[in-house]
Order: sequence, then C-alpha cells, then structure tokens
Amino acid sequence: MKIIIKIFLAGCTLVLFQRCSKYLDVTPDNVATLNSSFTNANETQAYLFGCYANLQALADVRRNAGFTASGEMFFPTDLADKTTLGGIGGDGGFNLMRGLQNSLNPIHNFWDGYNMGVKLYESIRMCNTFLDNIHVPLDVEPYNRKRWAAEAKFLKAYYHYWLLRMYGPIPIADKAIPVNASSEEVRQKQQSLDSCFNYVVKTIDEAIVDLPPAIQNAATEAGRISGAIALAVKAEVLTTQASPLFNGNPDYAGFKGKNGESLFPATFDPVKWERAAAACKAAIDAAVAAGAQPYELRVQGSIIHMSDETKQLLTLQGAFVDGWNPEQVWTLNPHYGWQYMTMPRVTAEAARNVFAVYSNFSVPIAQSEIFYSKNGVPINEDLNFDYANRYQLQVGDEANKFYIKKDYTTVAGNFNREPRYYSSVAFDGGVWFGSGKTDDLNPNYVNAVNGFASPPDKIRFNNTGYWAKKLVHYQSTPGDNSVWVGYPWTFIRLSGLWLLYAECLNETGAQGDAVVWLDKVRTKAGLQGVLTSWAQHSRNPSKPTTKDGLRQIIHQERRIELAFEGQAGWDLRRWKELQSVLSRPFQGWSVFNQTVAGYYQLNTVYQPVFGLRDYLFPIQEYDLITNPNLVQTPYW
Repeated sequence: MKIIIKIFLAGCTLVLFQRCSKYLDVTPDNVATLNSSFTNANETQAYLFGCYANLQALADVRRNAGFTASGEMFFPTDLADKTTLGGIGGDGGFNLMRGLQNSLNPIHNFWDGYNMGVKLYESIRMCNTFLDNIHVPLDVEPYNRKRWAAEAKFLKAYYHYWLLRMYGPIPIADKAIPVNASSEEVRQKQQSLDSCFNYVVKTIDEAIVDLPPAIQNAATEAGRISGAIALAVKAEVLTTQASPLFNGNPDYAGFKGKNGESLFPATFDPVKWERAAAACKAAIDAAVAAGAQPYELRVQGSIIHMSDETKQLLTLQGAFVDGWNPEQVWTLNPHYGWQYMTMPRVTAEAARNVFAVYSNFSVPIAQSEIFYSKNGVPINEDLNFDYANRYQLQVGDEANKFYIKKDYTTVAGNFNREPRYYSSVAFDGGVWFGSGKTDDLNPNYVNAVNGFASPPDKIRFNNTGYWAKKLVHYQSTPGDNSVWVGYPWTFIRLSGLWLLYAECLNETGAQGDAVVWLDKVRTKAGLQGVLTSWAQHSRNPSKPTTKDGLRQIIHQERRIELAFEGQAGWDLRRWKELQSVLSRPFQGWSVFNQTVAGYYQLNTVYQPVFGLRDYLFPIQEYDLITNPNLVQTPYW
C-alpha cells in the first residue's frame, strides 16, 4: 500500500507539472520519484511551478464563488444541467444561488477537489514538500533558494486562506505528513478561526522578507509572487478577519471542536480593524513603490474616431481587461475564456451565427441599479433622478448619443447614469464601441442587442437583457470567424486596495481619512467627492457624515468599482449582506417578446435561495466519517 501511495503522489506531481506548463512558460521535465525532483536547480524550479499550478486553477471564474454566487449575474436555470459552459458541471457554481448546495456532494468542494473545486490540501502538501527539500540541490543560487522558498510559503498561506474564507476553522497543514503516518496523525483537527488567520498572516510575513518587491522581468516572470502582491493579500486577509462574518459573529457562537473548544471568537475585537488598516496602507505604499498607478488607456488597433466620453469608458473598462497594466497589483496568466457567454450579439454576423455568442451570463436588473446616477449618488437617493418612472420608455437623444443609440427606444433608467454604468453594463439600445466598429461618430452604430435577436431554440440567450460589458475586450469580434482578444484575470487592483483602506479607516472611526481614499476612486471614475455629491444631490445629505452611512457608501462603491471581477461574492459574505442580496428575485425584461412594449415588461426569472447556513461551505460527509476529529460546518 505504501508503494501504491508513493506512485500515486508521484503521478499527481507529474500531472500538476504538466498543467502548469502554460502558467509560467516553463515545461518541467517528467518526474518519476520525489528524489529526482530536487536533483538540480532546473528540477527544483519545475517543482515550484507545480506548486503554482492550482493558483492558476483559482483564476478560472467558474471555480470562484465570489463570481458565481455573488448575485451579479447568473446562468439560466433551465440550462443549469446542460453542458453549455465547458463541460458537465462547468456551470455548477451558479447552483449555489439555487439552493442546491449539500453536504453529501458539495458544490465548489475545495477540501477534496470535486464539483469545480480544487484539491487545495494537495497543493499545500506540495508546498510543504518543496520547503522540506529546497536545501537539497547544490546548484541553486542562495538568492533563488530564499526566493523560491518564500514563494512556496506564500502559496501555502494563500491556499489556506482560500479554504479559511470558505469553511471558517480548518486544519492547518504546516508540515507534510509522511505517507507512512498513522491514522491518528493523519486525522487533523480544525484550529480556531483566529489561529487559522494568524497562521496565514504569519506565513505571509515570513515570505515577504525574501520576495522581490516587484517583478523585474515581466516577460519571463509574470504571474510569480512579489512582495507587493504578498502585502496586498495580507491586507485582504486581515480585512476579512476583521469583518462581521468572522469577527464576533453570534451566528457561530456555539461552533465548537470535538473536545468542546470554541472555534469562533465570541466577541467583536475592534483591534482587528486597526491591524487591517495598517496592512492596507503598507500594501498601497508597496504597490506604488512597485509602479502601481491608475490606468491610462492604451489604445489597441486602429481607431477612426473616439470621443472623450468613449475614451473615459474604455479607460474604466481597460483597468481590468487590458492585461498587465500598472493598476493591476496581482494578475494571473490564465485568460478569461467566457467572453462569448458575456457578450451580446452586436453585429449582424454574430446574430446570424448562434454558435458565435451564447450570452448566457445574465445580469439581474437589481445589479444594474447599484450603479450611481451621473451625480454620483444612488439612483433611489438622487433628487433629480426620476426613480419611480425608471422603467418608462424613453428615446435616445443627442445628449446621450455616446451611451445610447440616438432615436432608439429603451427605458429611462438607462439615461443619466455614471460612467462606470456604461463601461460595465450593456443593455438594449446601449452603444457598443468595438467589435469591428471603432468610429463613435458613425450613425449606423451597432448596439447591445435585445430579445428580438434571441434565437428560437432558447439555449443561447440572455435571460434579463443586461450583460457584463466590462468583461468583454472592445476588440473582440464574434461571428463566423470569431476573434476573441483574451486578457489575464486580475485578483487585486490598486483601486480595490484604496477601497479596502477606506473601509478599514471608517471602521476605526477615522471617517475623514476614509473619505480621502474613497474620493480617489470616485475621481478616477469621473465623479465629484462623496461629501459634495451627497450634499448637493442626495435626499439624505448627511449620510456620509456618520460611520454607518459611510459604511453603506463604501460597500456600494466597492460593488460598483469591482463589479463582475469575482470580488463581490466574497465581500458580501464577509459583510453578512449576501443573504439580503439573494433574498430578492432575479428580474429582467421579457426578452423573447417581439414588440418594444412587450419586451419591456418586468419578468421574474427565478428566486435565488441563500440562507444563513450558506455563508460557510459544508464539509463533505465522507470526510467526517474518515476523519472523526472534524466537526461539520454550522447549520449543515
């Protein structure tokens, strides 16, 4: 049996090496035994890149509950059991919002690696094995020995963090357990929540010392971990620990281990917000020192004419889809491969070829309405926004021609919105710059199509009439010969760090300082400062002057700025606000109706299901049987 286990582990290592060959453009040699993995520098570095392999897998948005269970978009329920999203189970993450999570065969099982999950404990074991053997090869330069070890430490810390964020208290795997260990040694217990967080932070701190502050040669090292990245992740980890889900949450007061020990902190600790604030400032300083700065549009391809309005929208969108730009603090190599699921049919060729664009990622109307009015306040607070009549029909005019097709009938709610609305969301009648059309003075502009272009088979369609425009590169052109301009997936942007810092400052009582960092994001988005906007345009002008009011503003600002980037689902969880978001039905327009009046009838697509128990993920029941030292996640 020991021989079989060793062969199995060696095989897993080989598979991981092969999977990561696209990650850092390194093709590792075949590995037959553990000893041969550390015979020289080349083999050792190849093993390190194997440790990176599942980091690449985490960049697949289908595996990210921050994307699939955020309420920002959904997959049509009548297609949920089909194979239209990259194979059986590819769309499974969206089922988290359908009440289909269970403990027998959990969705997004990252404990064991099933149902779009990743075997993170296996990845952690690889990191530990690497750290145990990095001293073996004699030809590794001292600098590389330290750096590679630091990278492995960061990776195992991040894999622990991903599990911690999902399950709460988890077993800490700081050392690789020998394959001949006894059953009792293998049956690890969950550590207390704060012990888990402290372990992740401590391990990241150990890694930072020996990581380069920034990647010097992007051509050969893009995707590897730097000190700036590690500090940014540390800031996120500490902010998560300080947040309501994990900081004195009464819902988990009775969560105890098998020996009766408390696994969740019983009381709220304000010092955690202070630690998080300090970490956010350190992360921002390190990112700036490494070259991070707000994105400036890098025009790609030939542009016939681009107005200032269009340039602003492409700048806001480009901060995410223009890969490896200075605003992206942490970006991973894997490309977002679902533009055809995200894009409307904006050309006649794409409308004819139903296989070119599926458009299944549907944005609920409620998500489109979190974006501000042009005055920089929520549309239901704006003194001059006719919120009650936002679903009335209105015709595109000259003043809005760069956002809405002139003389095209759409709804009033699409007018007079902030720039991030038009850069992030596509809707019926909305102007679409790109897809082969790069002249925004051309009156024959193509637009985000609507129900009239939906195919009759009702398989390749958008369920609401709203699309996540932000996730489609403007040069992508679907049709008979589709051209998809790929881009790497970004985990952390500079503006996201600004908003984390503003959140932490507000929670520590430093509202004035919080507003300064909040306004940096708003200025980048073309809006006035928060105090000015609320004083001049809101029905609740004093809202940003209180801690609770500013908290609401910061939360909404973060949901707007980072919309569709795989962050909202995690933010809403740690804020304990996801249950509120998913208690409302997902609504859209009647997209298969063939008249304008019929199309613009509100339609409830389905009612998402998300309860208290869904904030944390269940451990598979089989694991509880094989390891009796584990306790199930509360309410499961």
